[in-house]
Amino acid sequence: MSTSESNSELLQAQTQIWNHIFSFMSSSALRCAVQLDIPDILYKHDKPFNLRSLVLLTHDPSIQKAWFELEPKLGDIFNDVMASESGLIVNMLITECRHVFEGLTSLVDVGGGTGTMAIAIAKAFPSINCIVFDLPHVIEDLKSNGNMEFVGGDMFEKIPNANAILLKWILHNWNDEDCVKILKKCKESIPSRDEGGKLIIIDVVLEDPKNTSDYVRAQHNMDMMMMVCFAAKERTKKEWEKLFNEAAFNECKITSIPGSRSLIEVYP
Repeated sequence: MSTSESNSELLQAQTQIWNHIFSFMSSSALRCAVQLDIPDILYKHDKPFNLRSLVLLTHDPSIQKAWFELEPKLGDIFNDVMASESGLIVNMLITECRHVFEGLTSLVDVGGGTGTMAIAIAKAFPSINCIVFDLPHVIEDLKSNGNMEFVGGDMFEKIPNANAILLKWILHNWNDEDCVKILKKCKESIPSRDEGGKLIIIDVVLEDPKNTSDYVRAQHNMDMMMMVCFAAKERTKKEWEKLFNEAAFNECKITSIPGSRSLIEVYP
C-alpha cells in the first residue's frame, strides 16, 4: 500500500470516528426542535427547516466557558489530540500537495501547538524557516532548533512576518467578526503575492447536506458542535469568500483533499 493510500484510509477512519462521536447531535437537535415548536414556526413562515438553522436560533454565546483555564489537564489533552490529528494532515500535504510549500523561505504556523505540523514541514523543506506561533504557556517549554523556532504571542495583536502563514483548523473556532480580525493580522505579516505572500488554510468547506457521504455528514456534525460550544461554525465556499473579501484579500483557491477538510490558498 502506498503512503498516499495509507493517509487516505486513515483520514476516512477519522471521519467515521467523528460521525460516531457526534452521532448524538442530530437527535438532540431534533428533540429541541420539537419541544420549541420550531418546525411549525418555520413552516408557518414558509422557511426551510434544517438542524443548522435550529442551532443558530437557539444558541446563547454566554454559555462559552474558559475550560482550559479552569482545568489545565484539559489543555494538555487538547494539545495531544491536535498533535496526533496534525500528523495525519501533514503527511498527506507533504506527499500530495508539495507544490503549496515550494518556493517559500519562511512560514508561520499560527496556533501550531507543540509543533507537529511545522516540524514535519521544516524537515521536508530544509530551505523553509518555520515558526510555531501560539500562546506563551503553550510553547514555553519548547526549544527552537535548526530551521524551527517557537514564538509566543497573541494572533489578535501581532503575527510574526513570513512568506506564508498556515492556519490549520483555526478559523472554524471563531465567529465571522473575529475571523476577519485574524485574517487582517495575517495580511499585515505577509508580503504581496508578487513577492510570494499567501495564506495556507486547512479547514472545512461545507458541502450540500443533501450529499449523504460520511465526509459531508462529519462536516455538518462538526458544524453543529462548533456553533453550540463556541458560537462559531464551519463555512461554505461563499462564506469563506465573504471573509476573505472583508479582510481585503484578492483571490482564493480551494482544493479538495482526502478527509472532511479542504486546502485553501489565499492571496493578498
